[in-house]
Amino acid sequence: MAQQKYYVVWVGVQPGIYTDWPSCQAQVQTFKDAKYKSYTSRAEAERAYQEGWKKHWGQKAAGSKTRESSSGAGKTVRGGSSTAAAPASTAEIDYDSISVDVGTRGNPGPIEYRGVDTQTGETLFARGPIPNGTNNLGEFLAIVHSLAYLKKLGSKKTVYSDSRTALKWVREKKVATSLPRNASTQEVWDLVDRALSWLKNNSYENKVLKWETQEWGEIKADYGRK
Repeated sequence: MAQQKYYVVWVGVQPGIYTDWPSCQAQVQTFKDAKYKSYTSRAEAERAYQEGWKKHWGQKAAGSKTRESSSGAGKTVRGGSSTAAAPASTAEIDYDSISVDVGTRGNPGPIEYRGVDTQTGETLFARGPIPNGTNNLGEFLAIVHSLAYLKKLGSKKTVYSDSRTALKWVREKKVATSLPRNASTQEVWDLVDRALSWLKNNSYENKVLKWETQEWGEIKADYGRK
C-alpha cells in the first residue's frame, strides 16, 4: 500500500495542506512560481506550512547541516533502520527551463513522456503511449527529446529530470537496462537507439540537471500517478 503523503502549498491558487497529489497539482500546475513540497506526516507538513517556504523550499534550513524528518533530526528511517539524511540542496530552480517526466502503467509496461515549460506548466512535447518500456527508459527518451527540441530552436535552456539513472545514461551516452529486445519492446528500443545515435552525433551546451523533489516538490511535468 502506498505511503500517505501530505502536500504543503505555500504559494499557489489556494495555499494549504492537501492529502492527495491531484488536489495539490490543481493549486500549482499553472501558478507562476508556485512553491510546494510533500511530507510523510501530517505533523511535519503542518510545521513546515507554519514556518513558511523560505525555510523549507529550495534551500536547507538556516544553521542546519541535514534535512530534518519526523523520524528525528538529521535521520530518515526506512524499514526500521536509520541512515544519515542527505544534505538539502541549496540550488535555486532555473524557471527558464524544460522539465520532463514519464508516466507508467507498470514497470515494465506502457509508458508515455512529456516535456513542459517549468515556469508555466505548458506542454511543449509529448510522446506515447509506447506499448512496453520502463520508467528510466522513458525518462532517458524525454531528456534527449528535450535536447533535440532545444537544439532546433537554438536554445540553451536547462533541462530537468527527477531520474538519476536517466541523467547518468545521458552523460555516458549508453543505457543499462534488463528490458529485453523482442517484438513487444521494439518501439521503445527503436526510440532508444535513435536517441543514443543523436547523443553520439550532436553536441549541446544545455545544462541537464536533477530536479530535487525533496526540496522543490514534484517536478512540473509530473503525471500525478502516485
